[in-house]
Amino acid sequence: MPIPTTRRALLAAACACALAPLAARAQAQPATVKLLLPHAAGSGVDAIARAAQPALAKALAASVVVDNQPGAGGVVGLQALSRAQPDGSTLGMVSNNAVILPGVLKSLPFDMPGDFTPIAVVGATPMVLVVNPAKLPVAGAREFFAQLKAKPGAFNYGSGGNGTILHLAAAMVLDEAGVDARHIPYRGVGQMVGDLLGGQIDFAVLGLNSVQQHLASGALRPVGLLTPQRVPAAPQVPTFAEQGLANFAVDAWFAVVGPKGMAPAAVKRAHDAVAAAFADPGTKEAMAKQGNTIAIGTPEQAQATFRRDVARYAALAKKVGLELQ
Repeated sequence: MPIPTTRRALLAAACACALAPLAARAQAQPATVKLLLPHAAGSGVDAIARAAQPALAKALAASVVVDNQPGAGGVVGLQALSRAQPDGSTLGMVSNNAVILPGVLKSLPFDMPGDFTPIAVVGATPMVLVVNPAKLPVAGAREFFAQLKAKPGAFNYGSGGNGTILHLAAAMVLDEAGVDARHIPYRGVGQMVGDLLGGQIDFAVLGLNSVQQHLASGALRPVGLLTPQRVPAAPQVPTFAEQGLANFAVDAWFAVVGPKGMAPAAVKRAHDAVAAAFADPGTKEAMAKQGNTIAIGTPEQAQATFRRDVARYAALAKKVGLELQ
């Protein structure tokens, strides 16, 4: 029997009401996602983010815009991220700089990790100490340390800013070997690498992925990797552990985070997209070439890593004598 017109209208209205929340949720998904980096262009995290950008956009079904906001060792970008709307339209990719800062700065305009939503620790990138061979013509760690011991205070090194992982890692190498050099902080890695190539500074610790081209050309020379073992992306470069600093290693992880207060559904969507992006064949190939290892953790594991490493890096900074700024 045909449904009366009024009844059909009522059924249509009921269906529309039932579907409205679904439509609203679908419309709430951002069409553009800002991937905020508290790192300069040319840094290791920048190389990772730009390699993953196409696959992340596909996984999110949204345009992904990489937004570099360096400055103050990452404080500028992290502050901007902490103030963003927690609706999934702004995510951040950070290094472990984010959890070192509380141990080396007297005050911060945010709480770490309380003002953020950890989404996933994505992986780790190998760090390498490199020299300008015109300033320090050394062939390995023993020659490097001998030069620094023979001329105390004569050499300097750069970093991406006070209290960054590149600063702390270099200080840990020097402390372990019992040598010293003058630290020159920069606003970001790009200018620092330019000055290293130009001879204004003598050496630095950098992410392998940010200096591979300069190692290949001979403009910079590797002294040693800070990883526990050699890496396939640079099999010819020995570790410091195998050059006399027994059991020495410093990790450099990178992670995706959001502002505080993200809803569980937004966190899951972001986490699933990150996992899909770094499982993409093109991204995997880029990560292998850069020497990065990928191991996507859960949001809960990321939170635990952040809280653990805030305390761990504060203790390491104190051990090597980094003064609170």
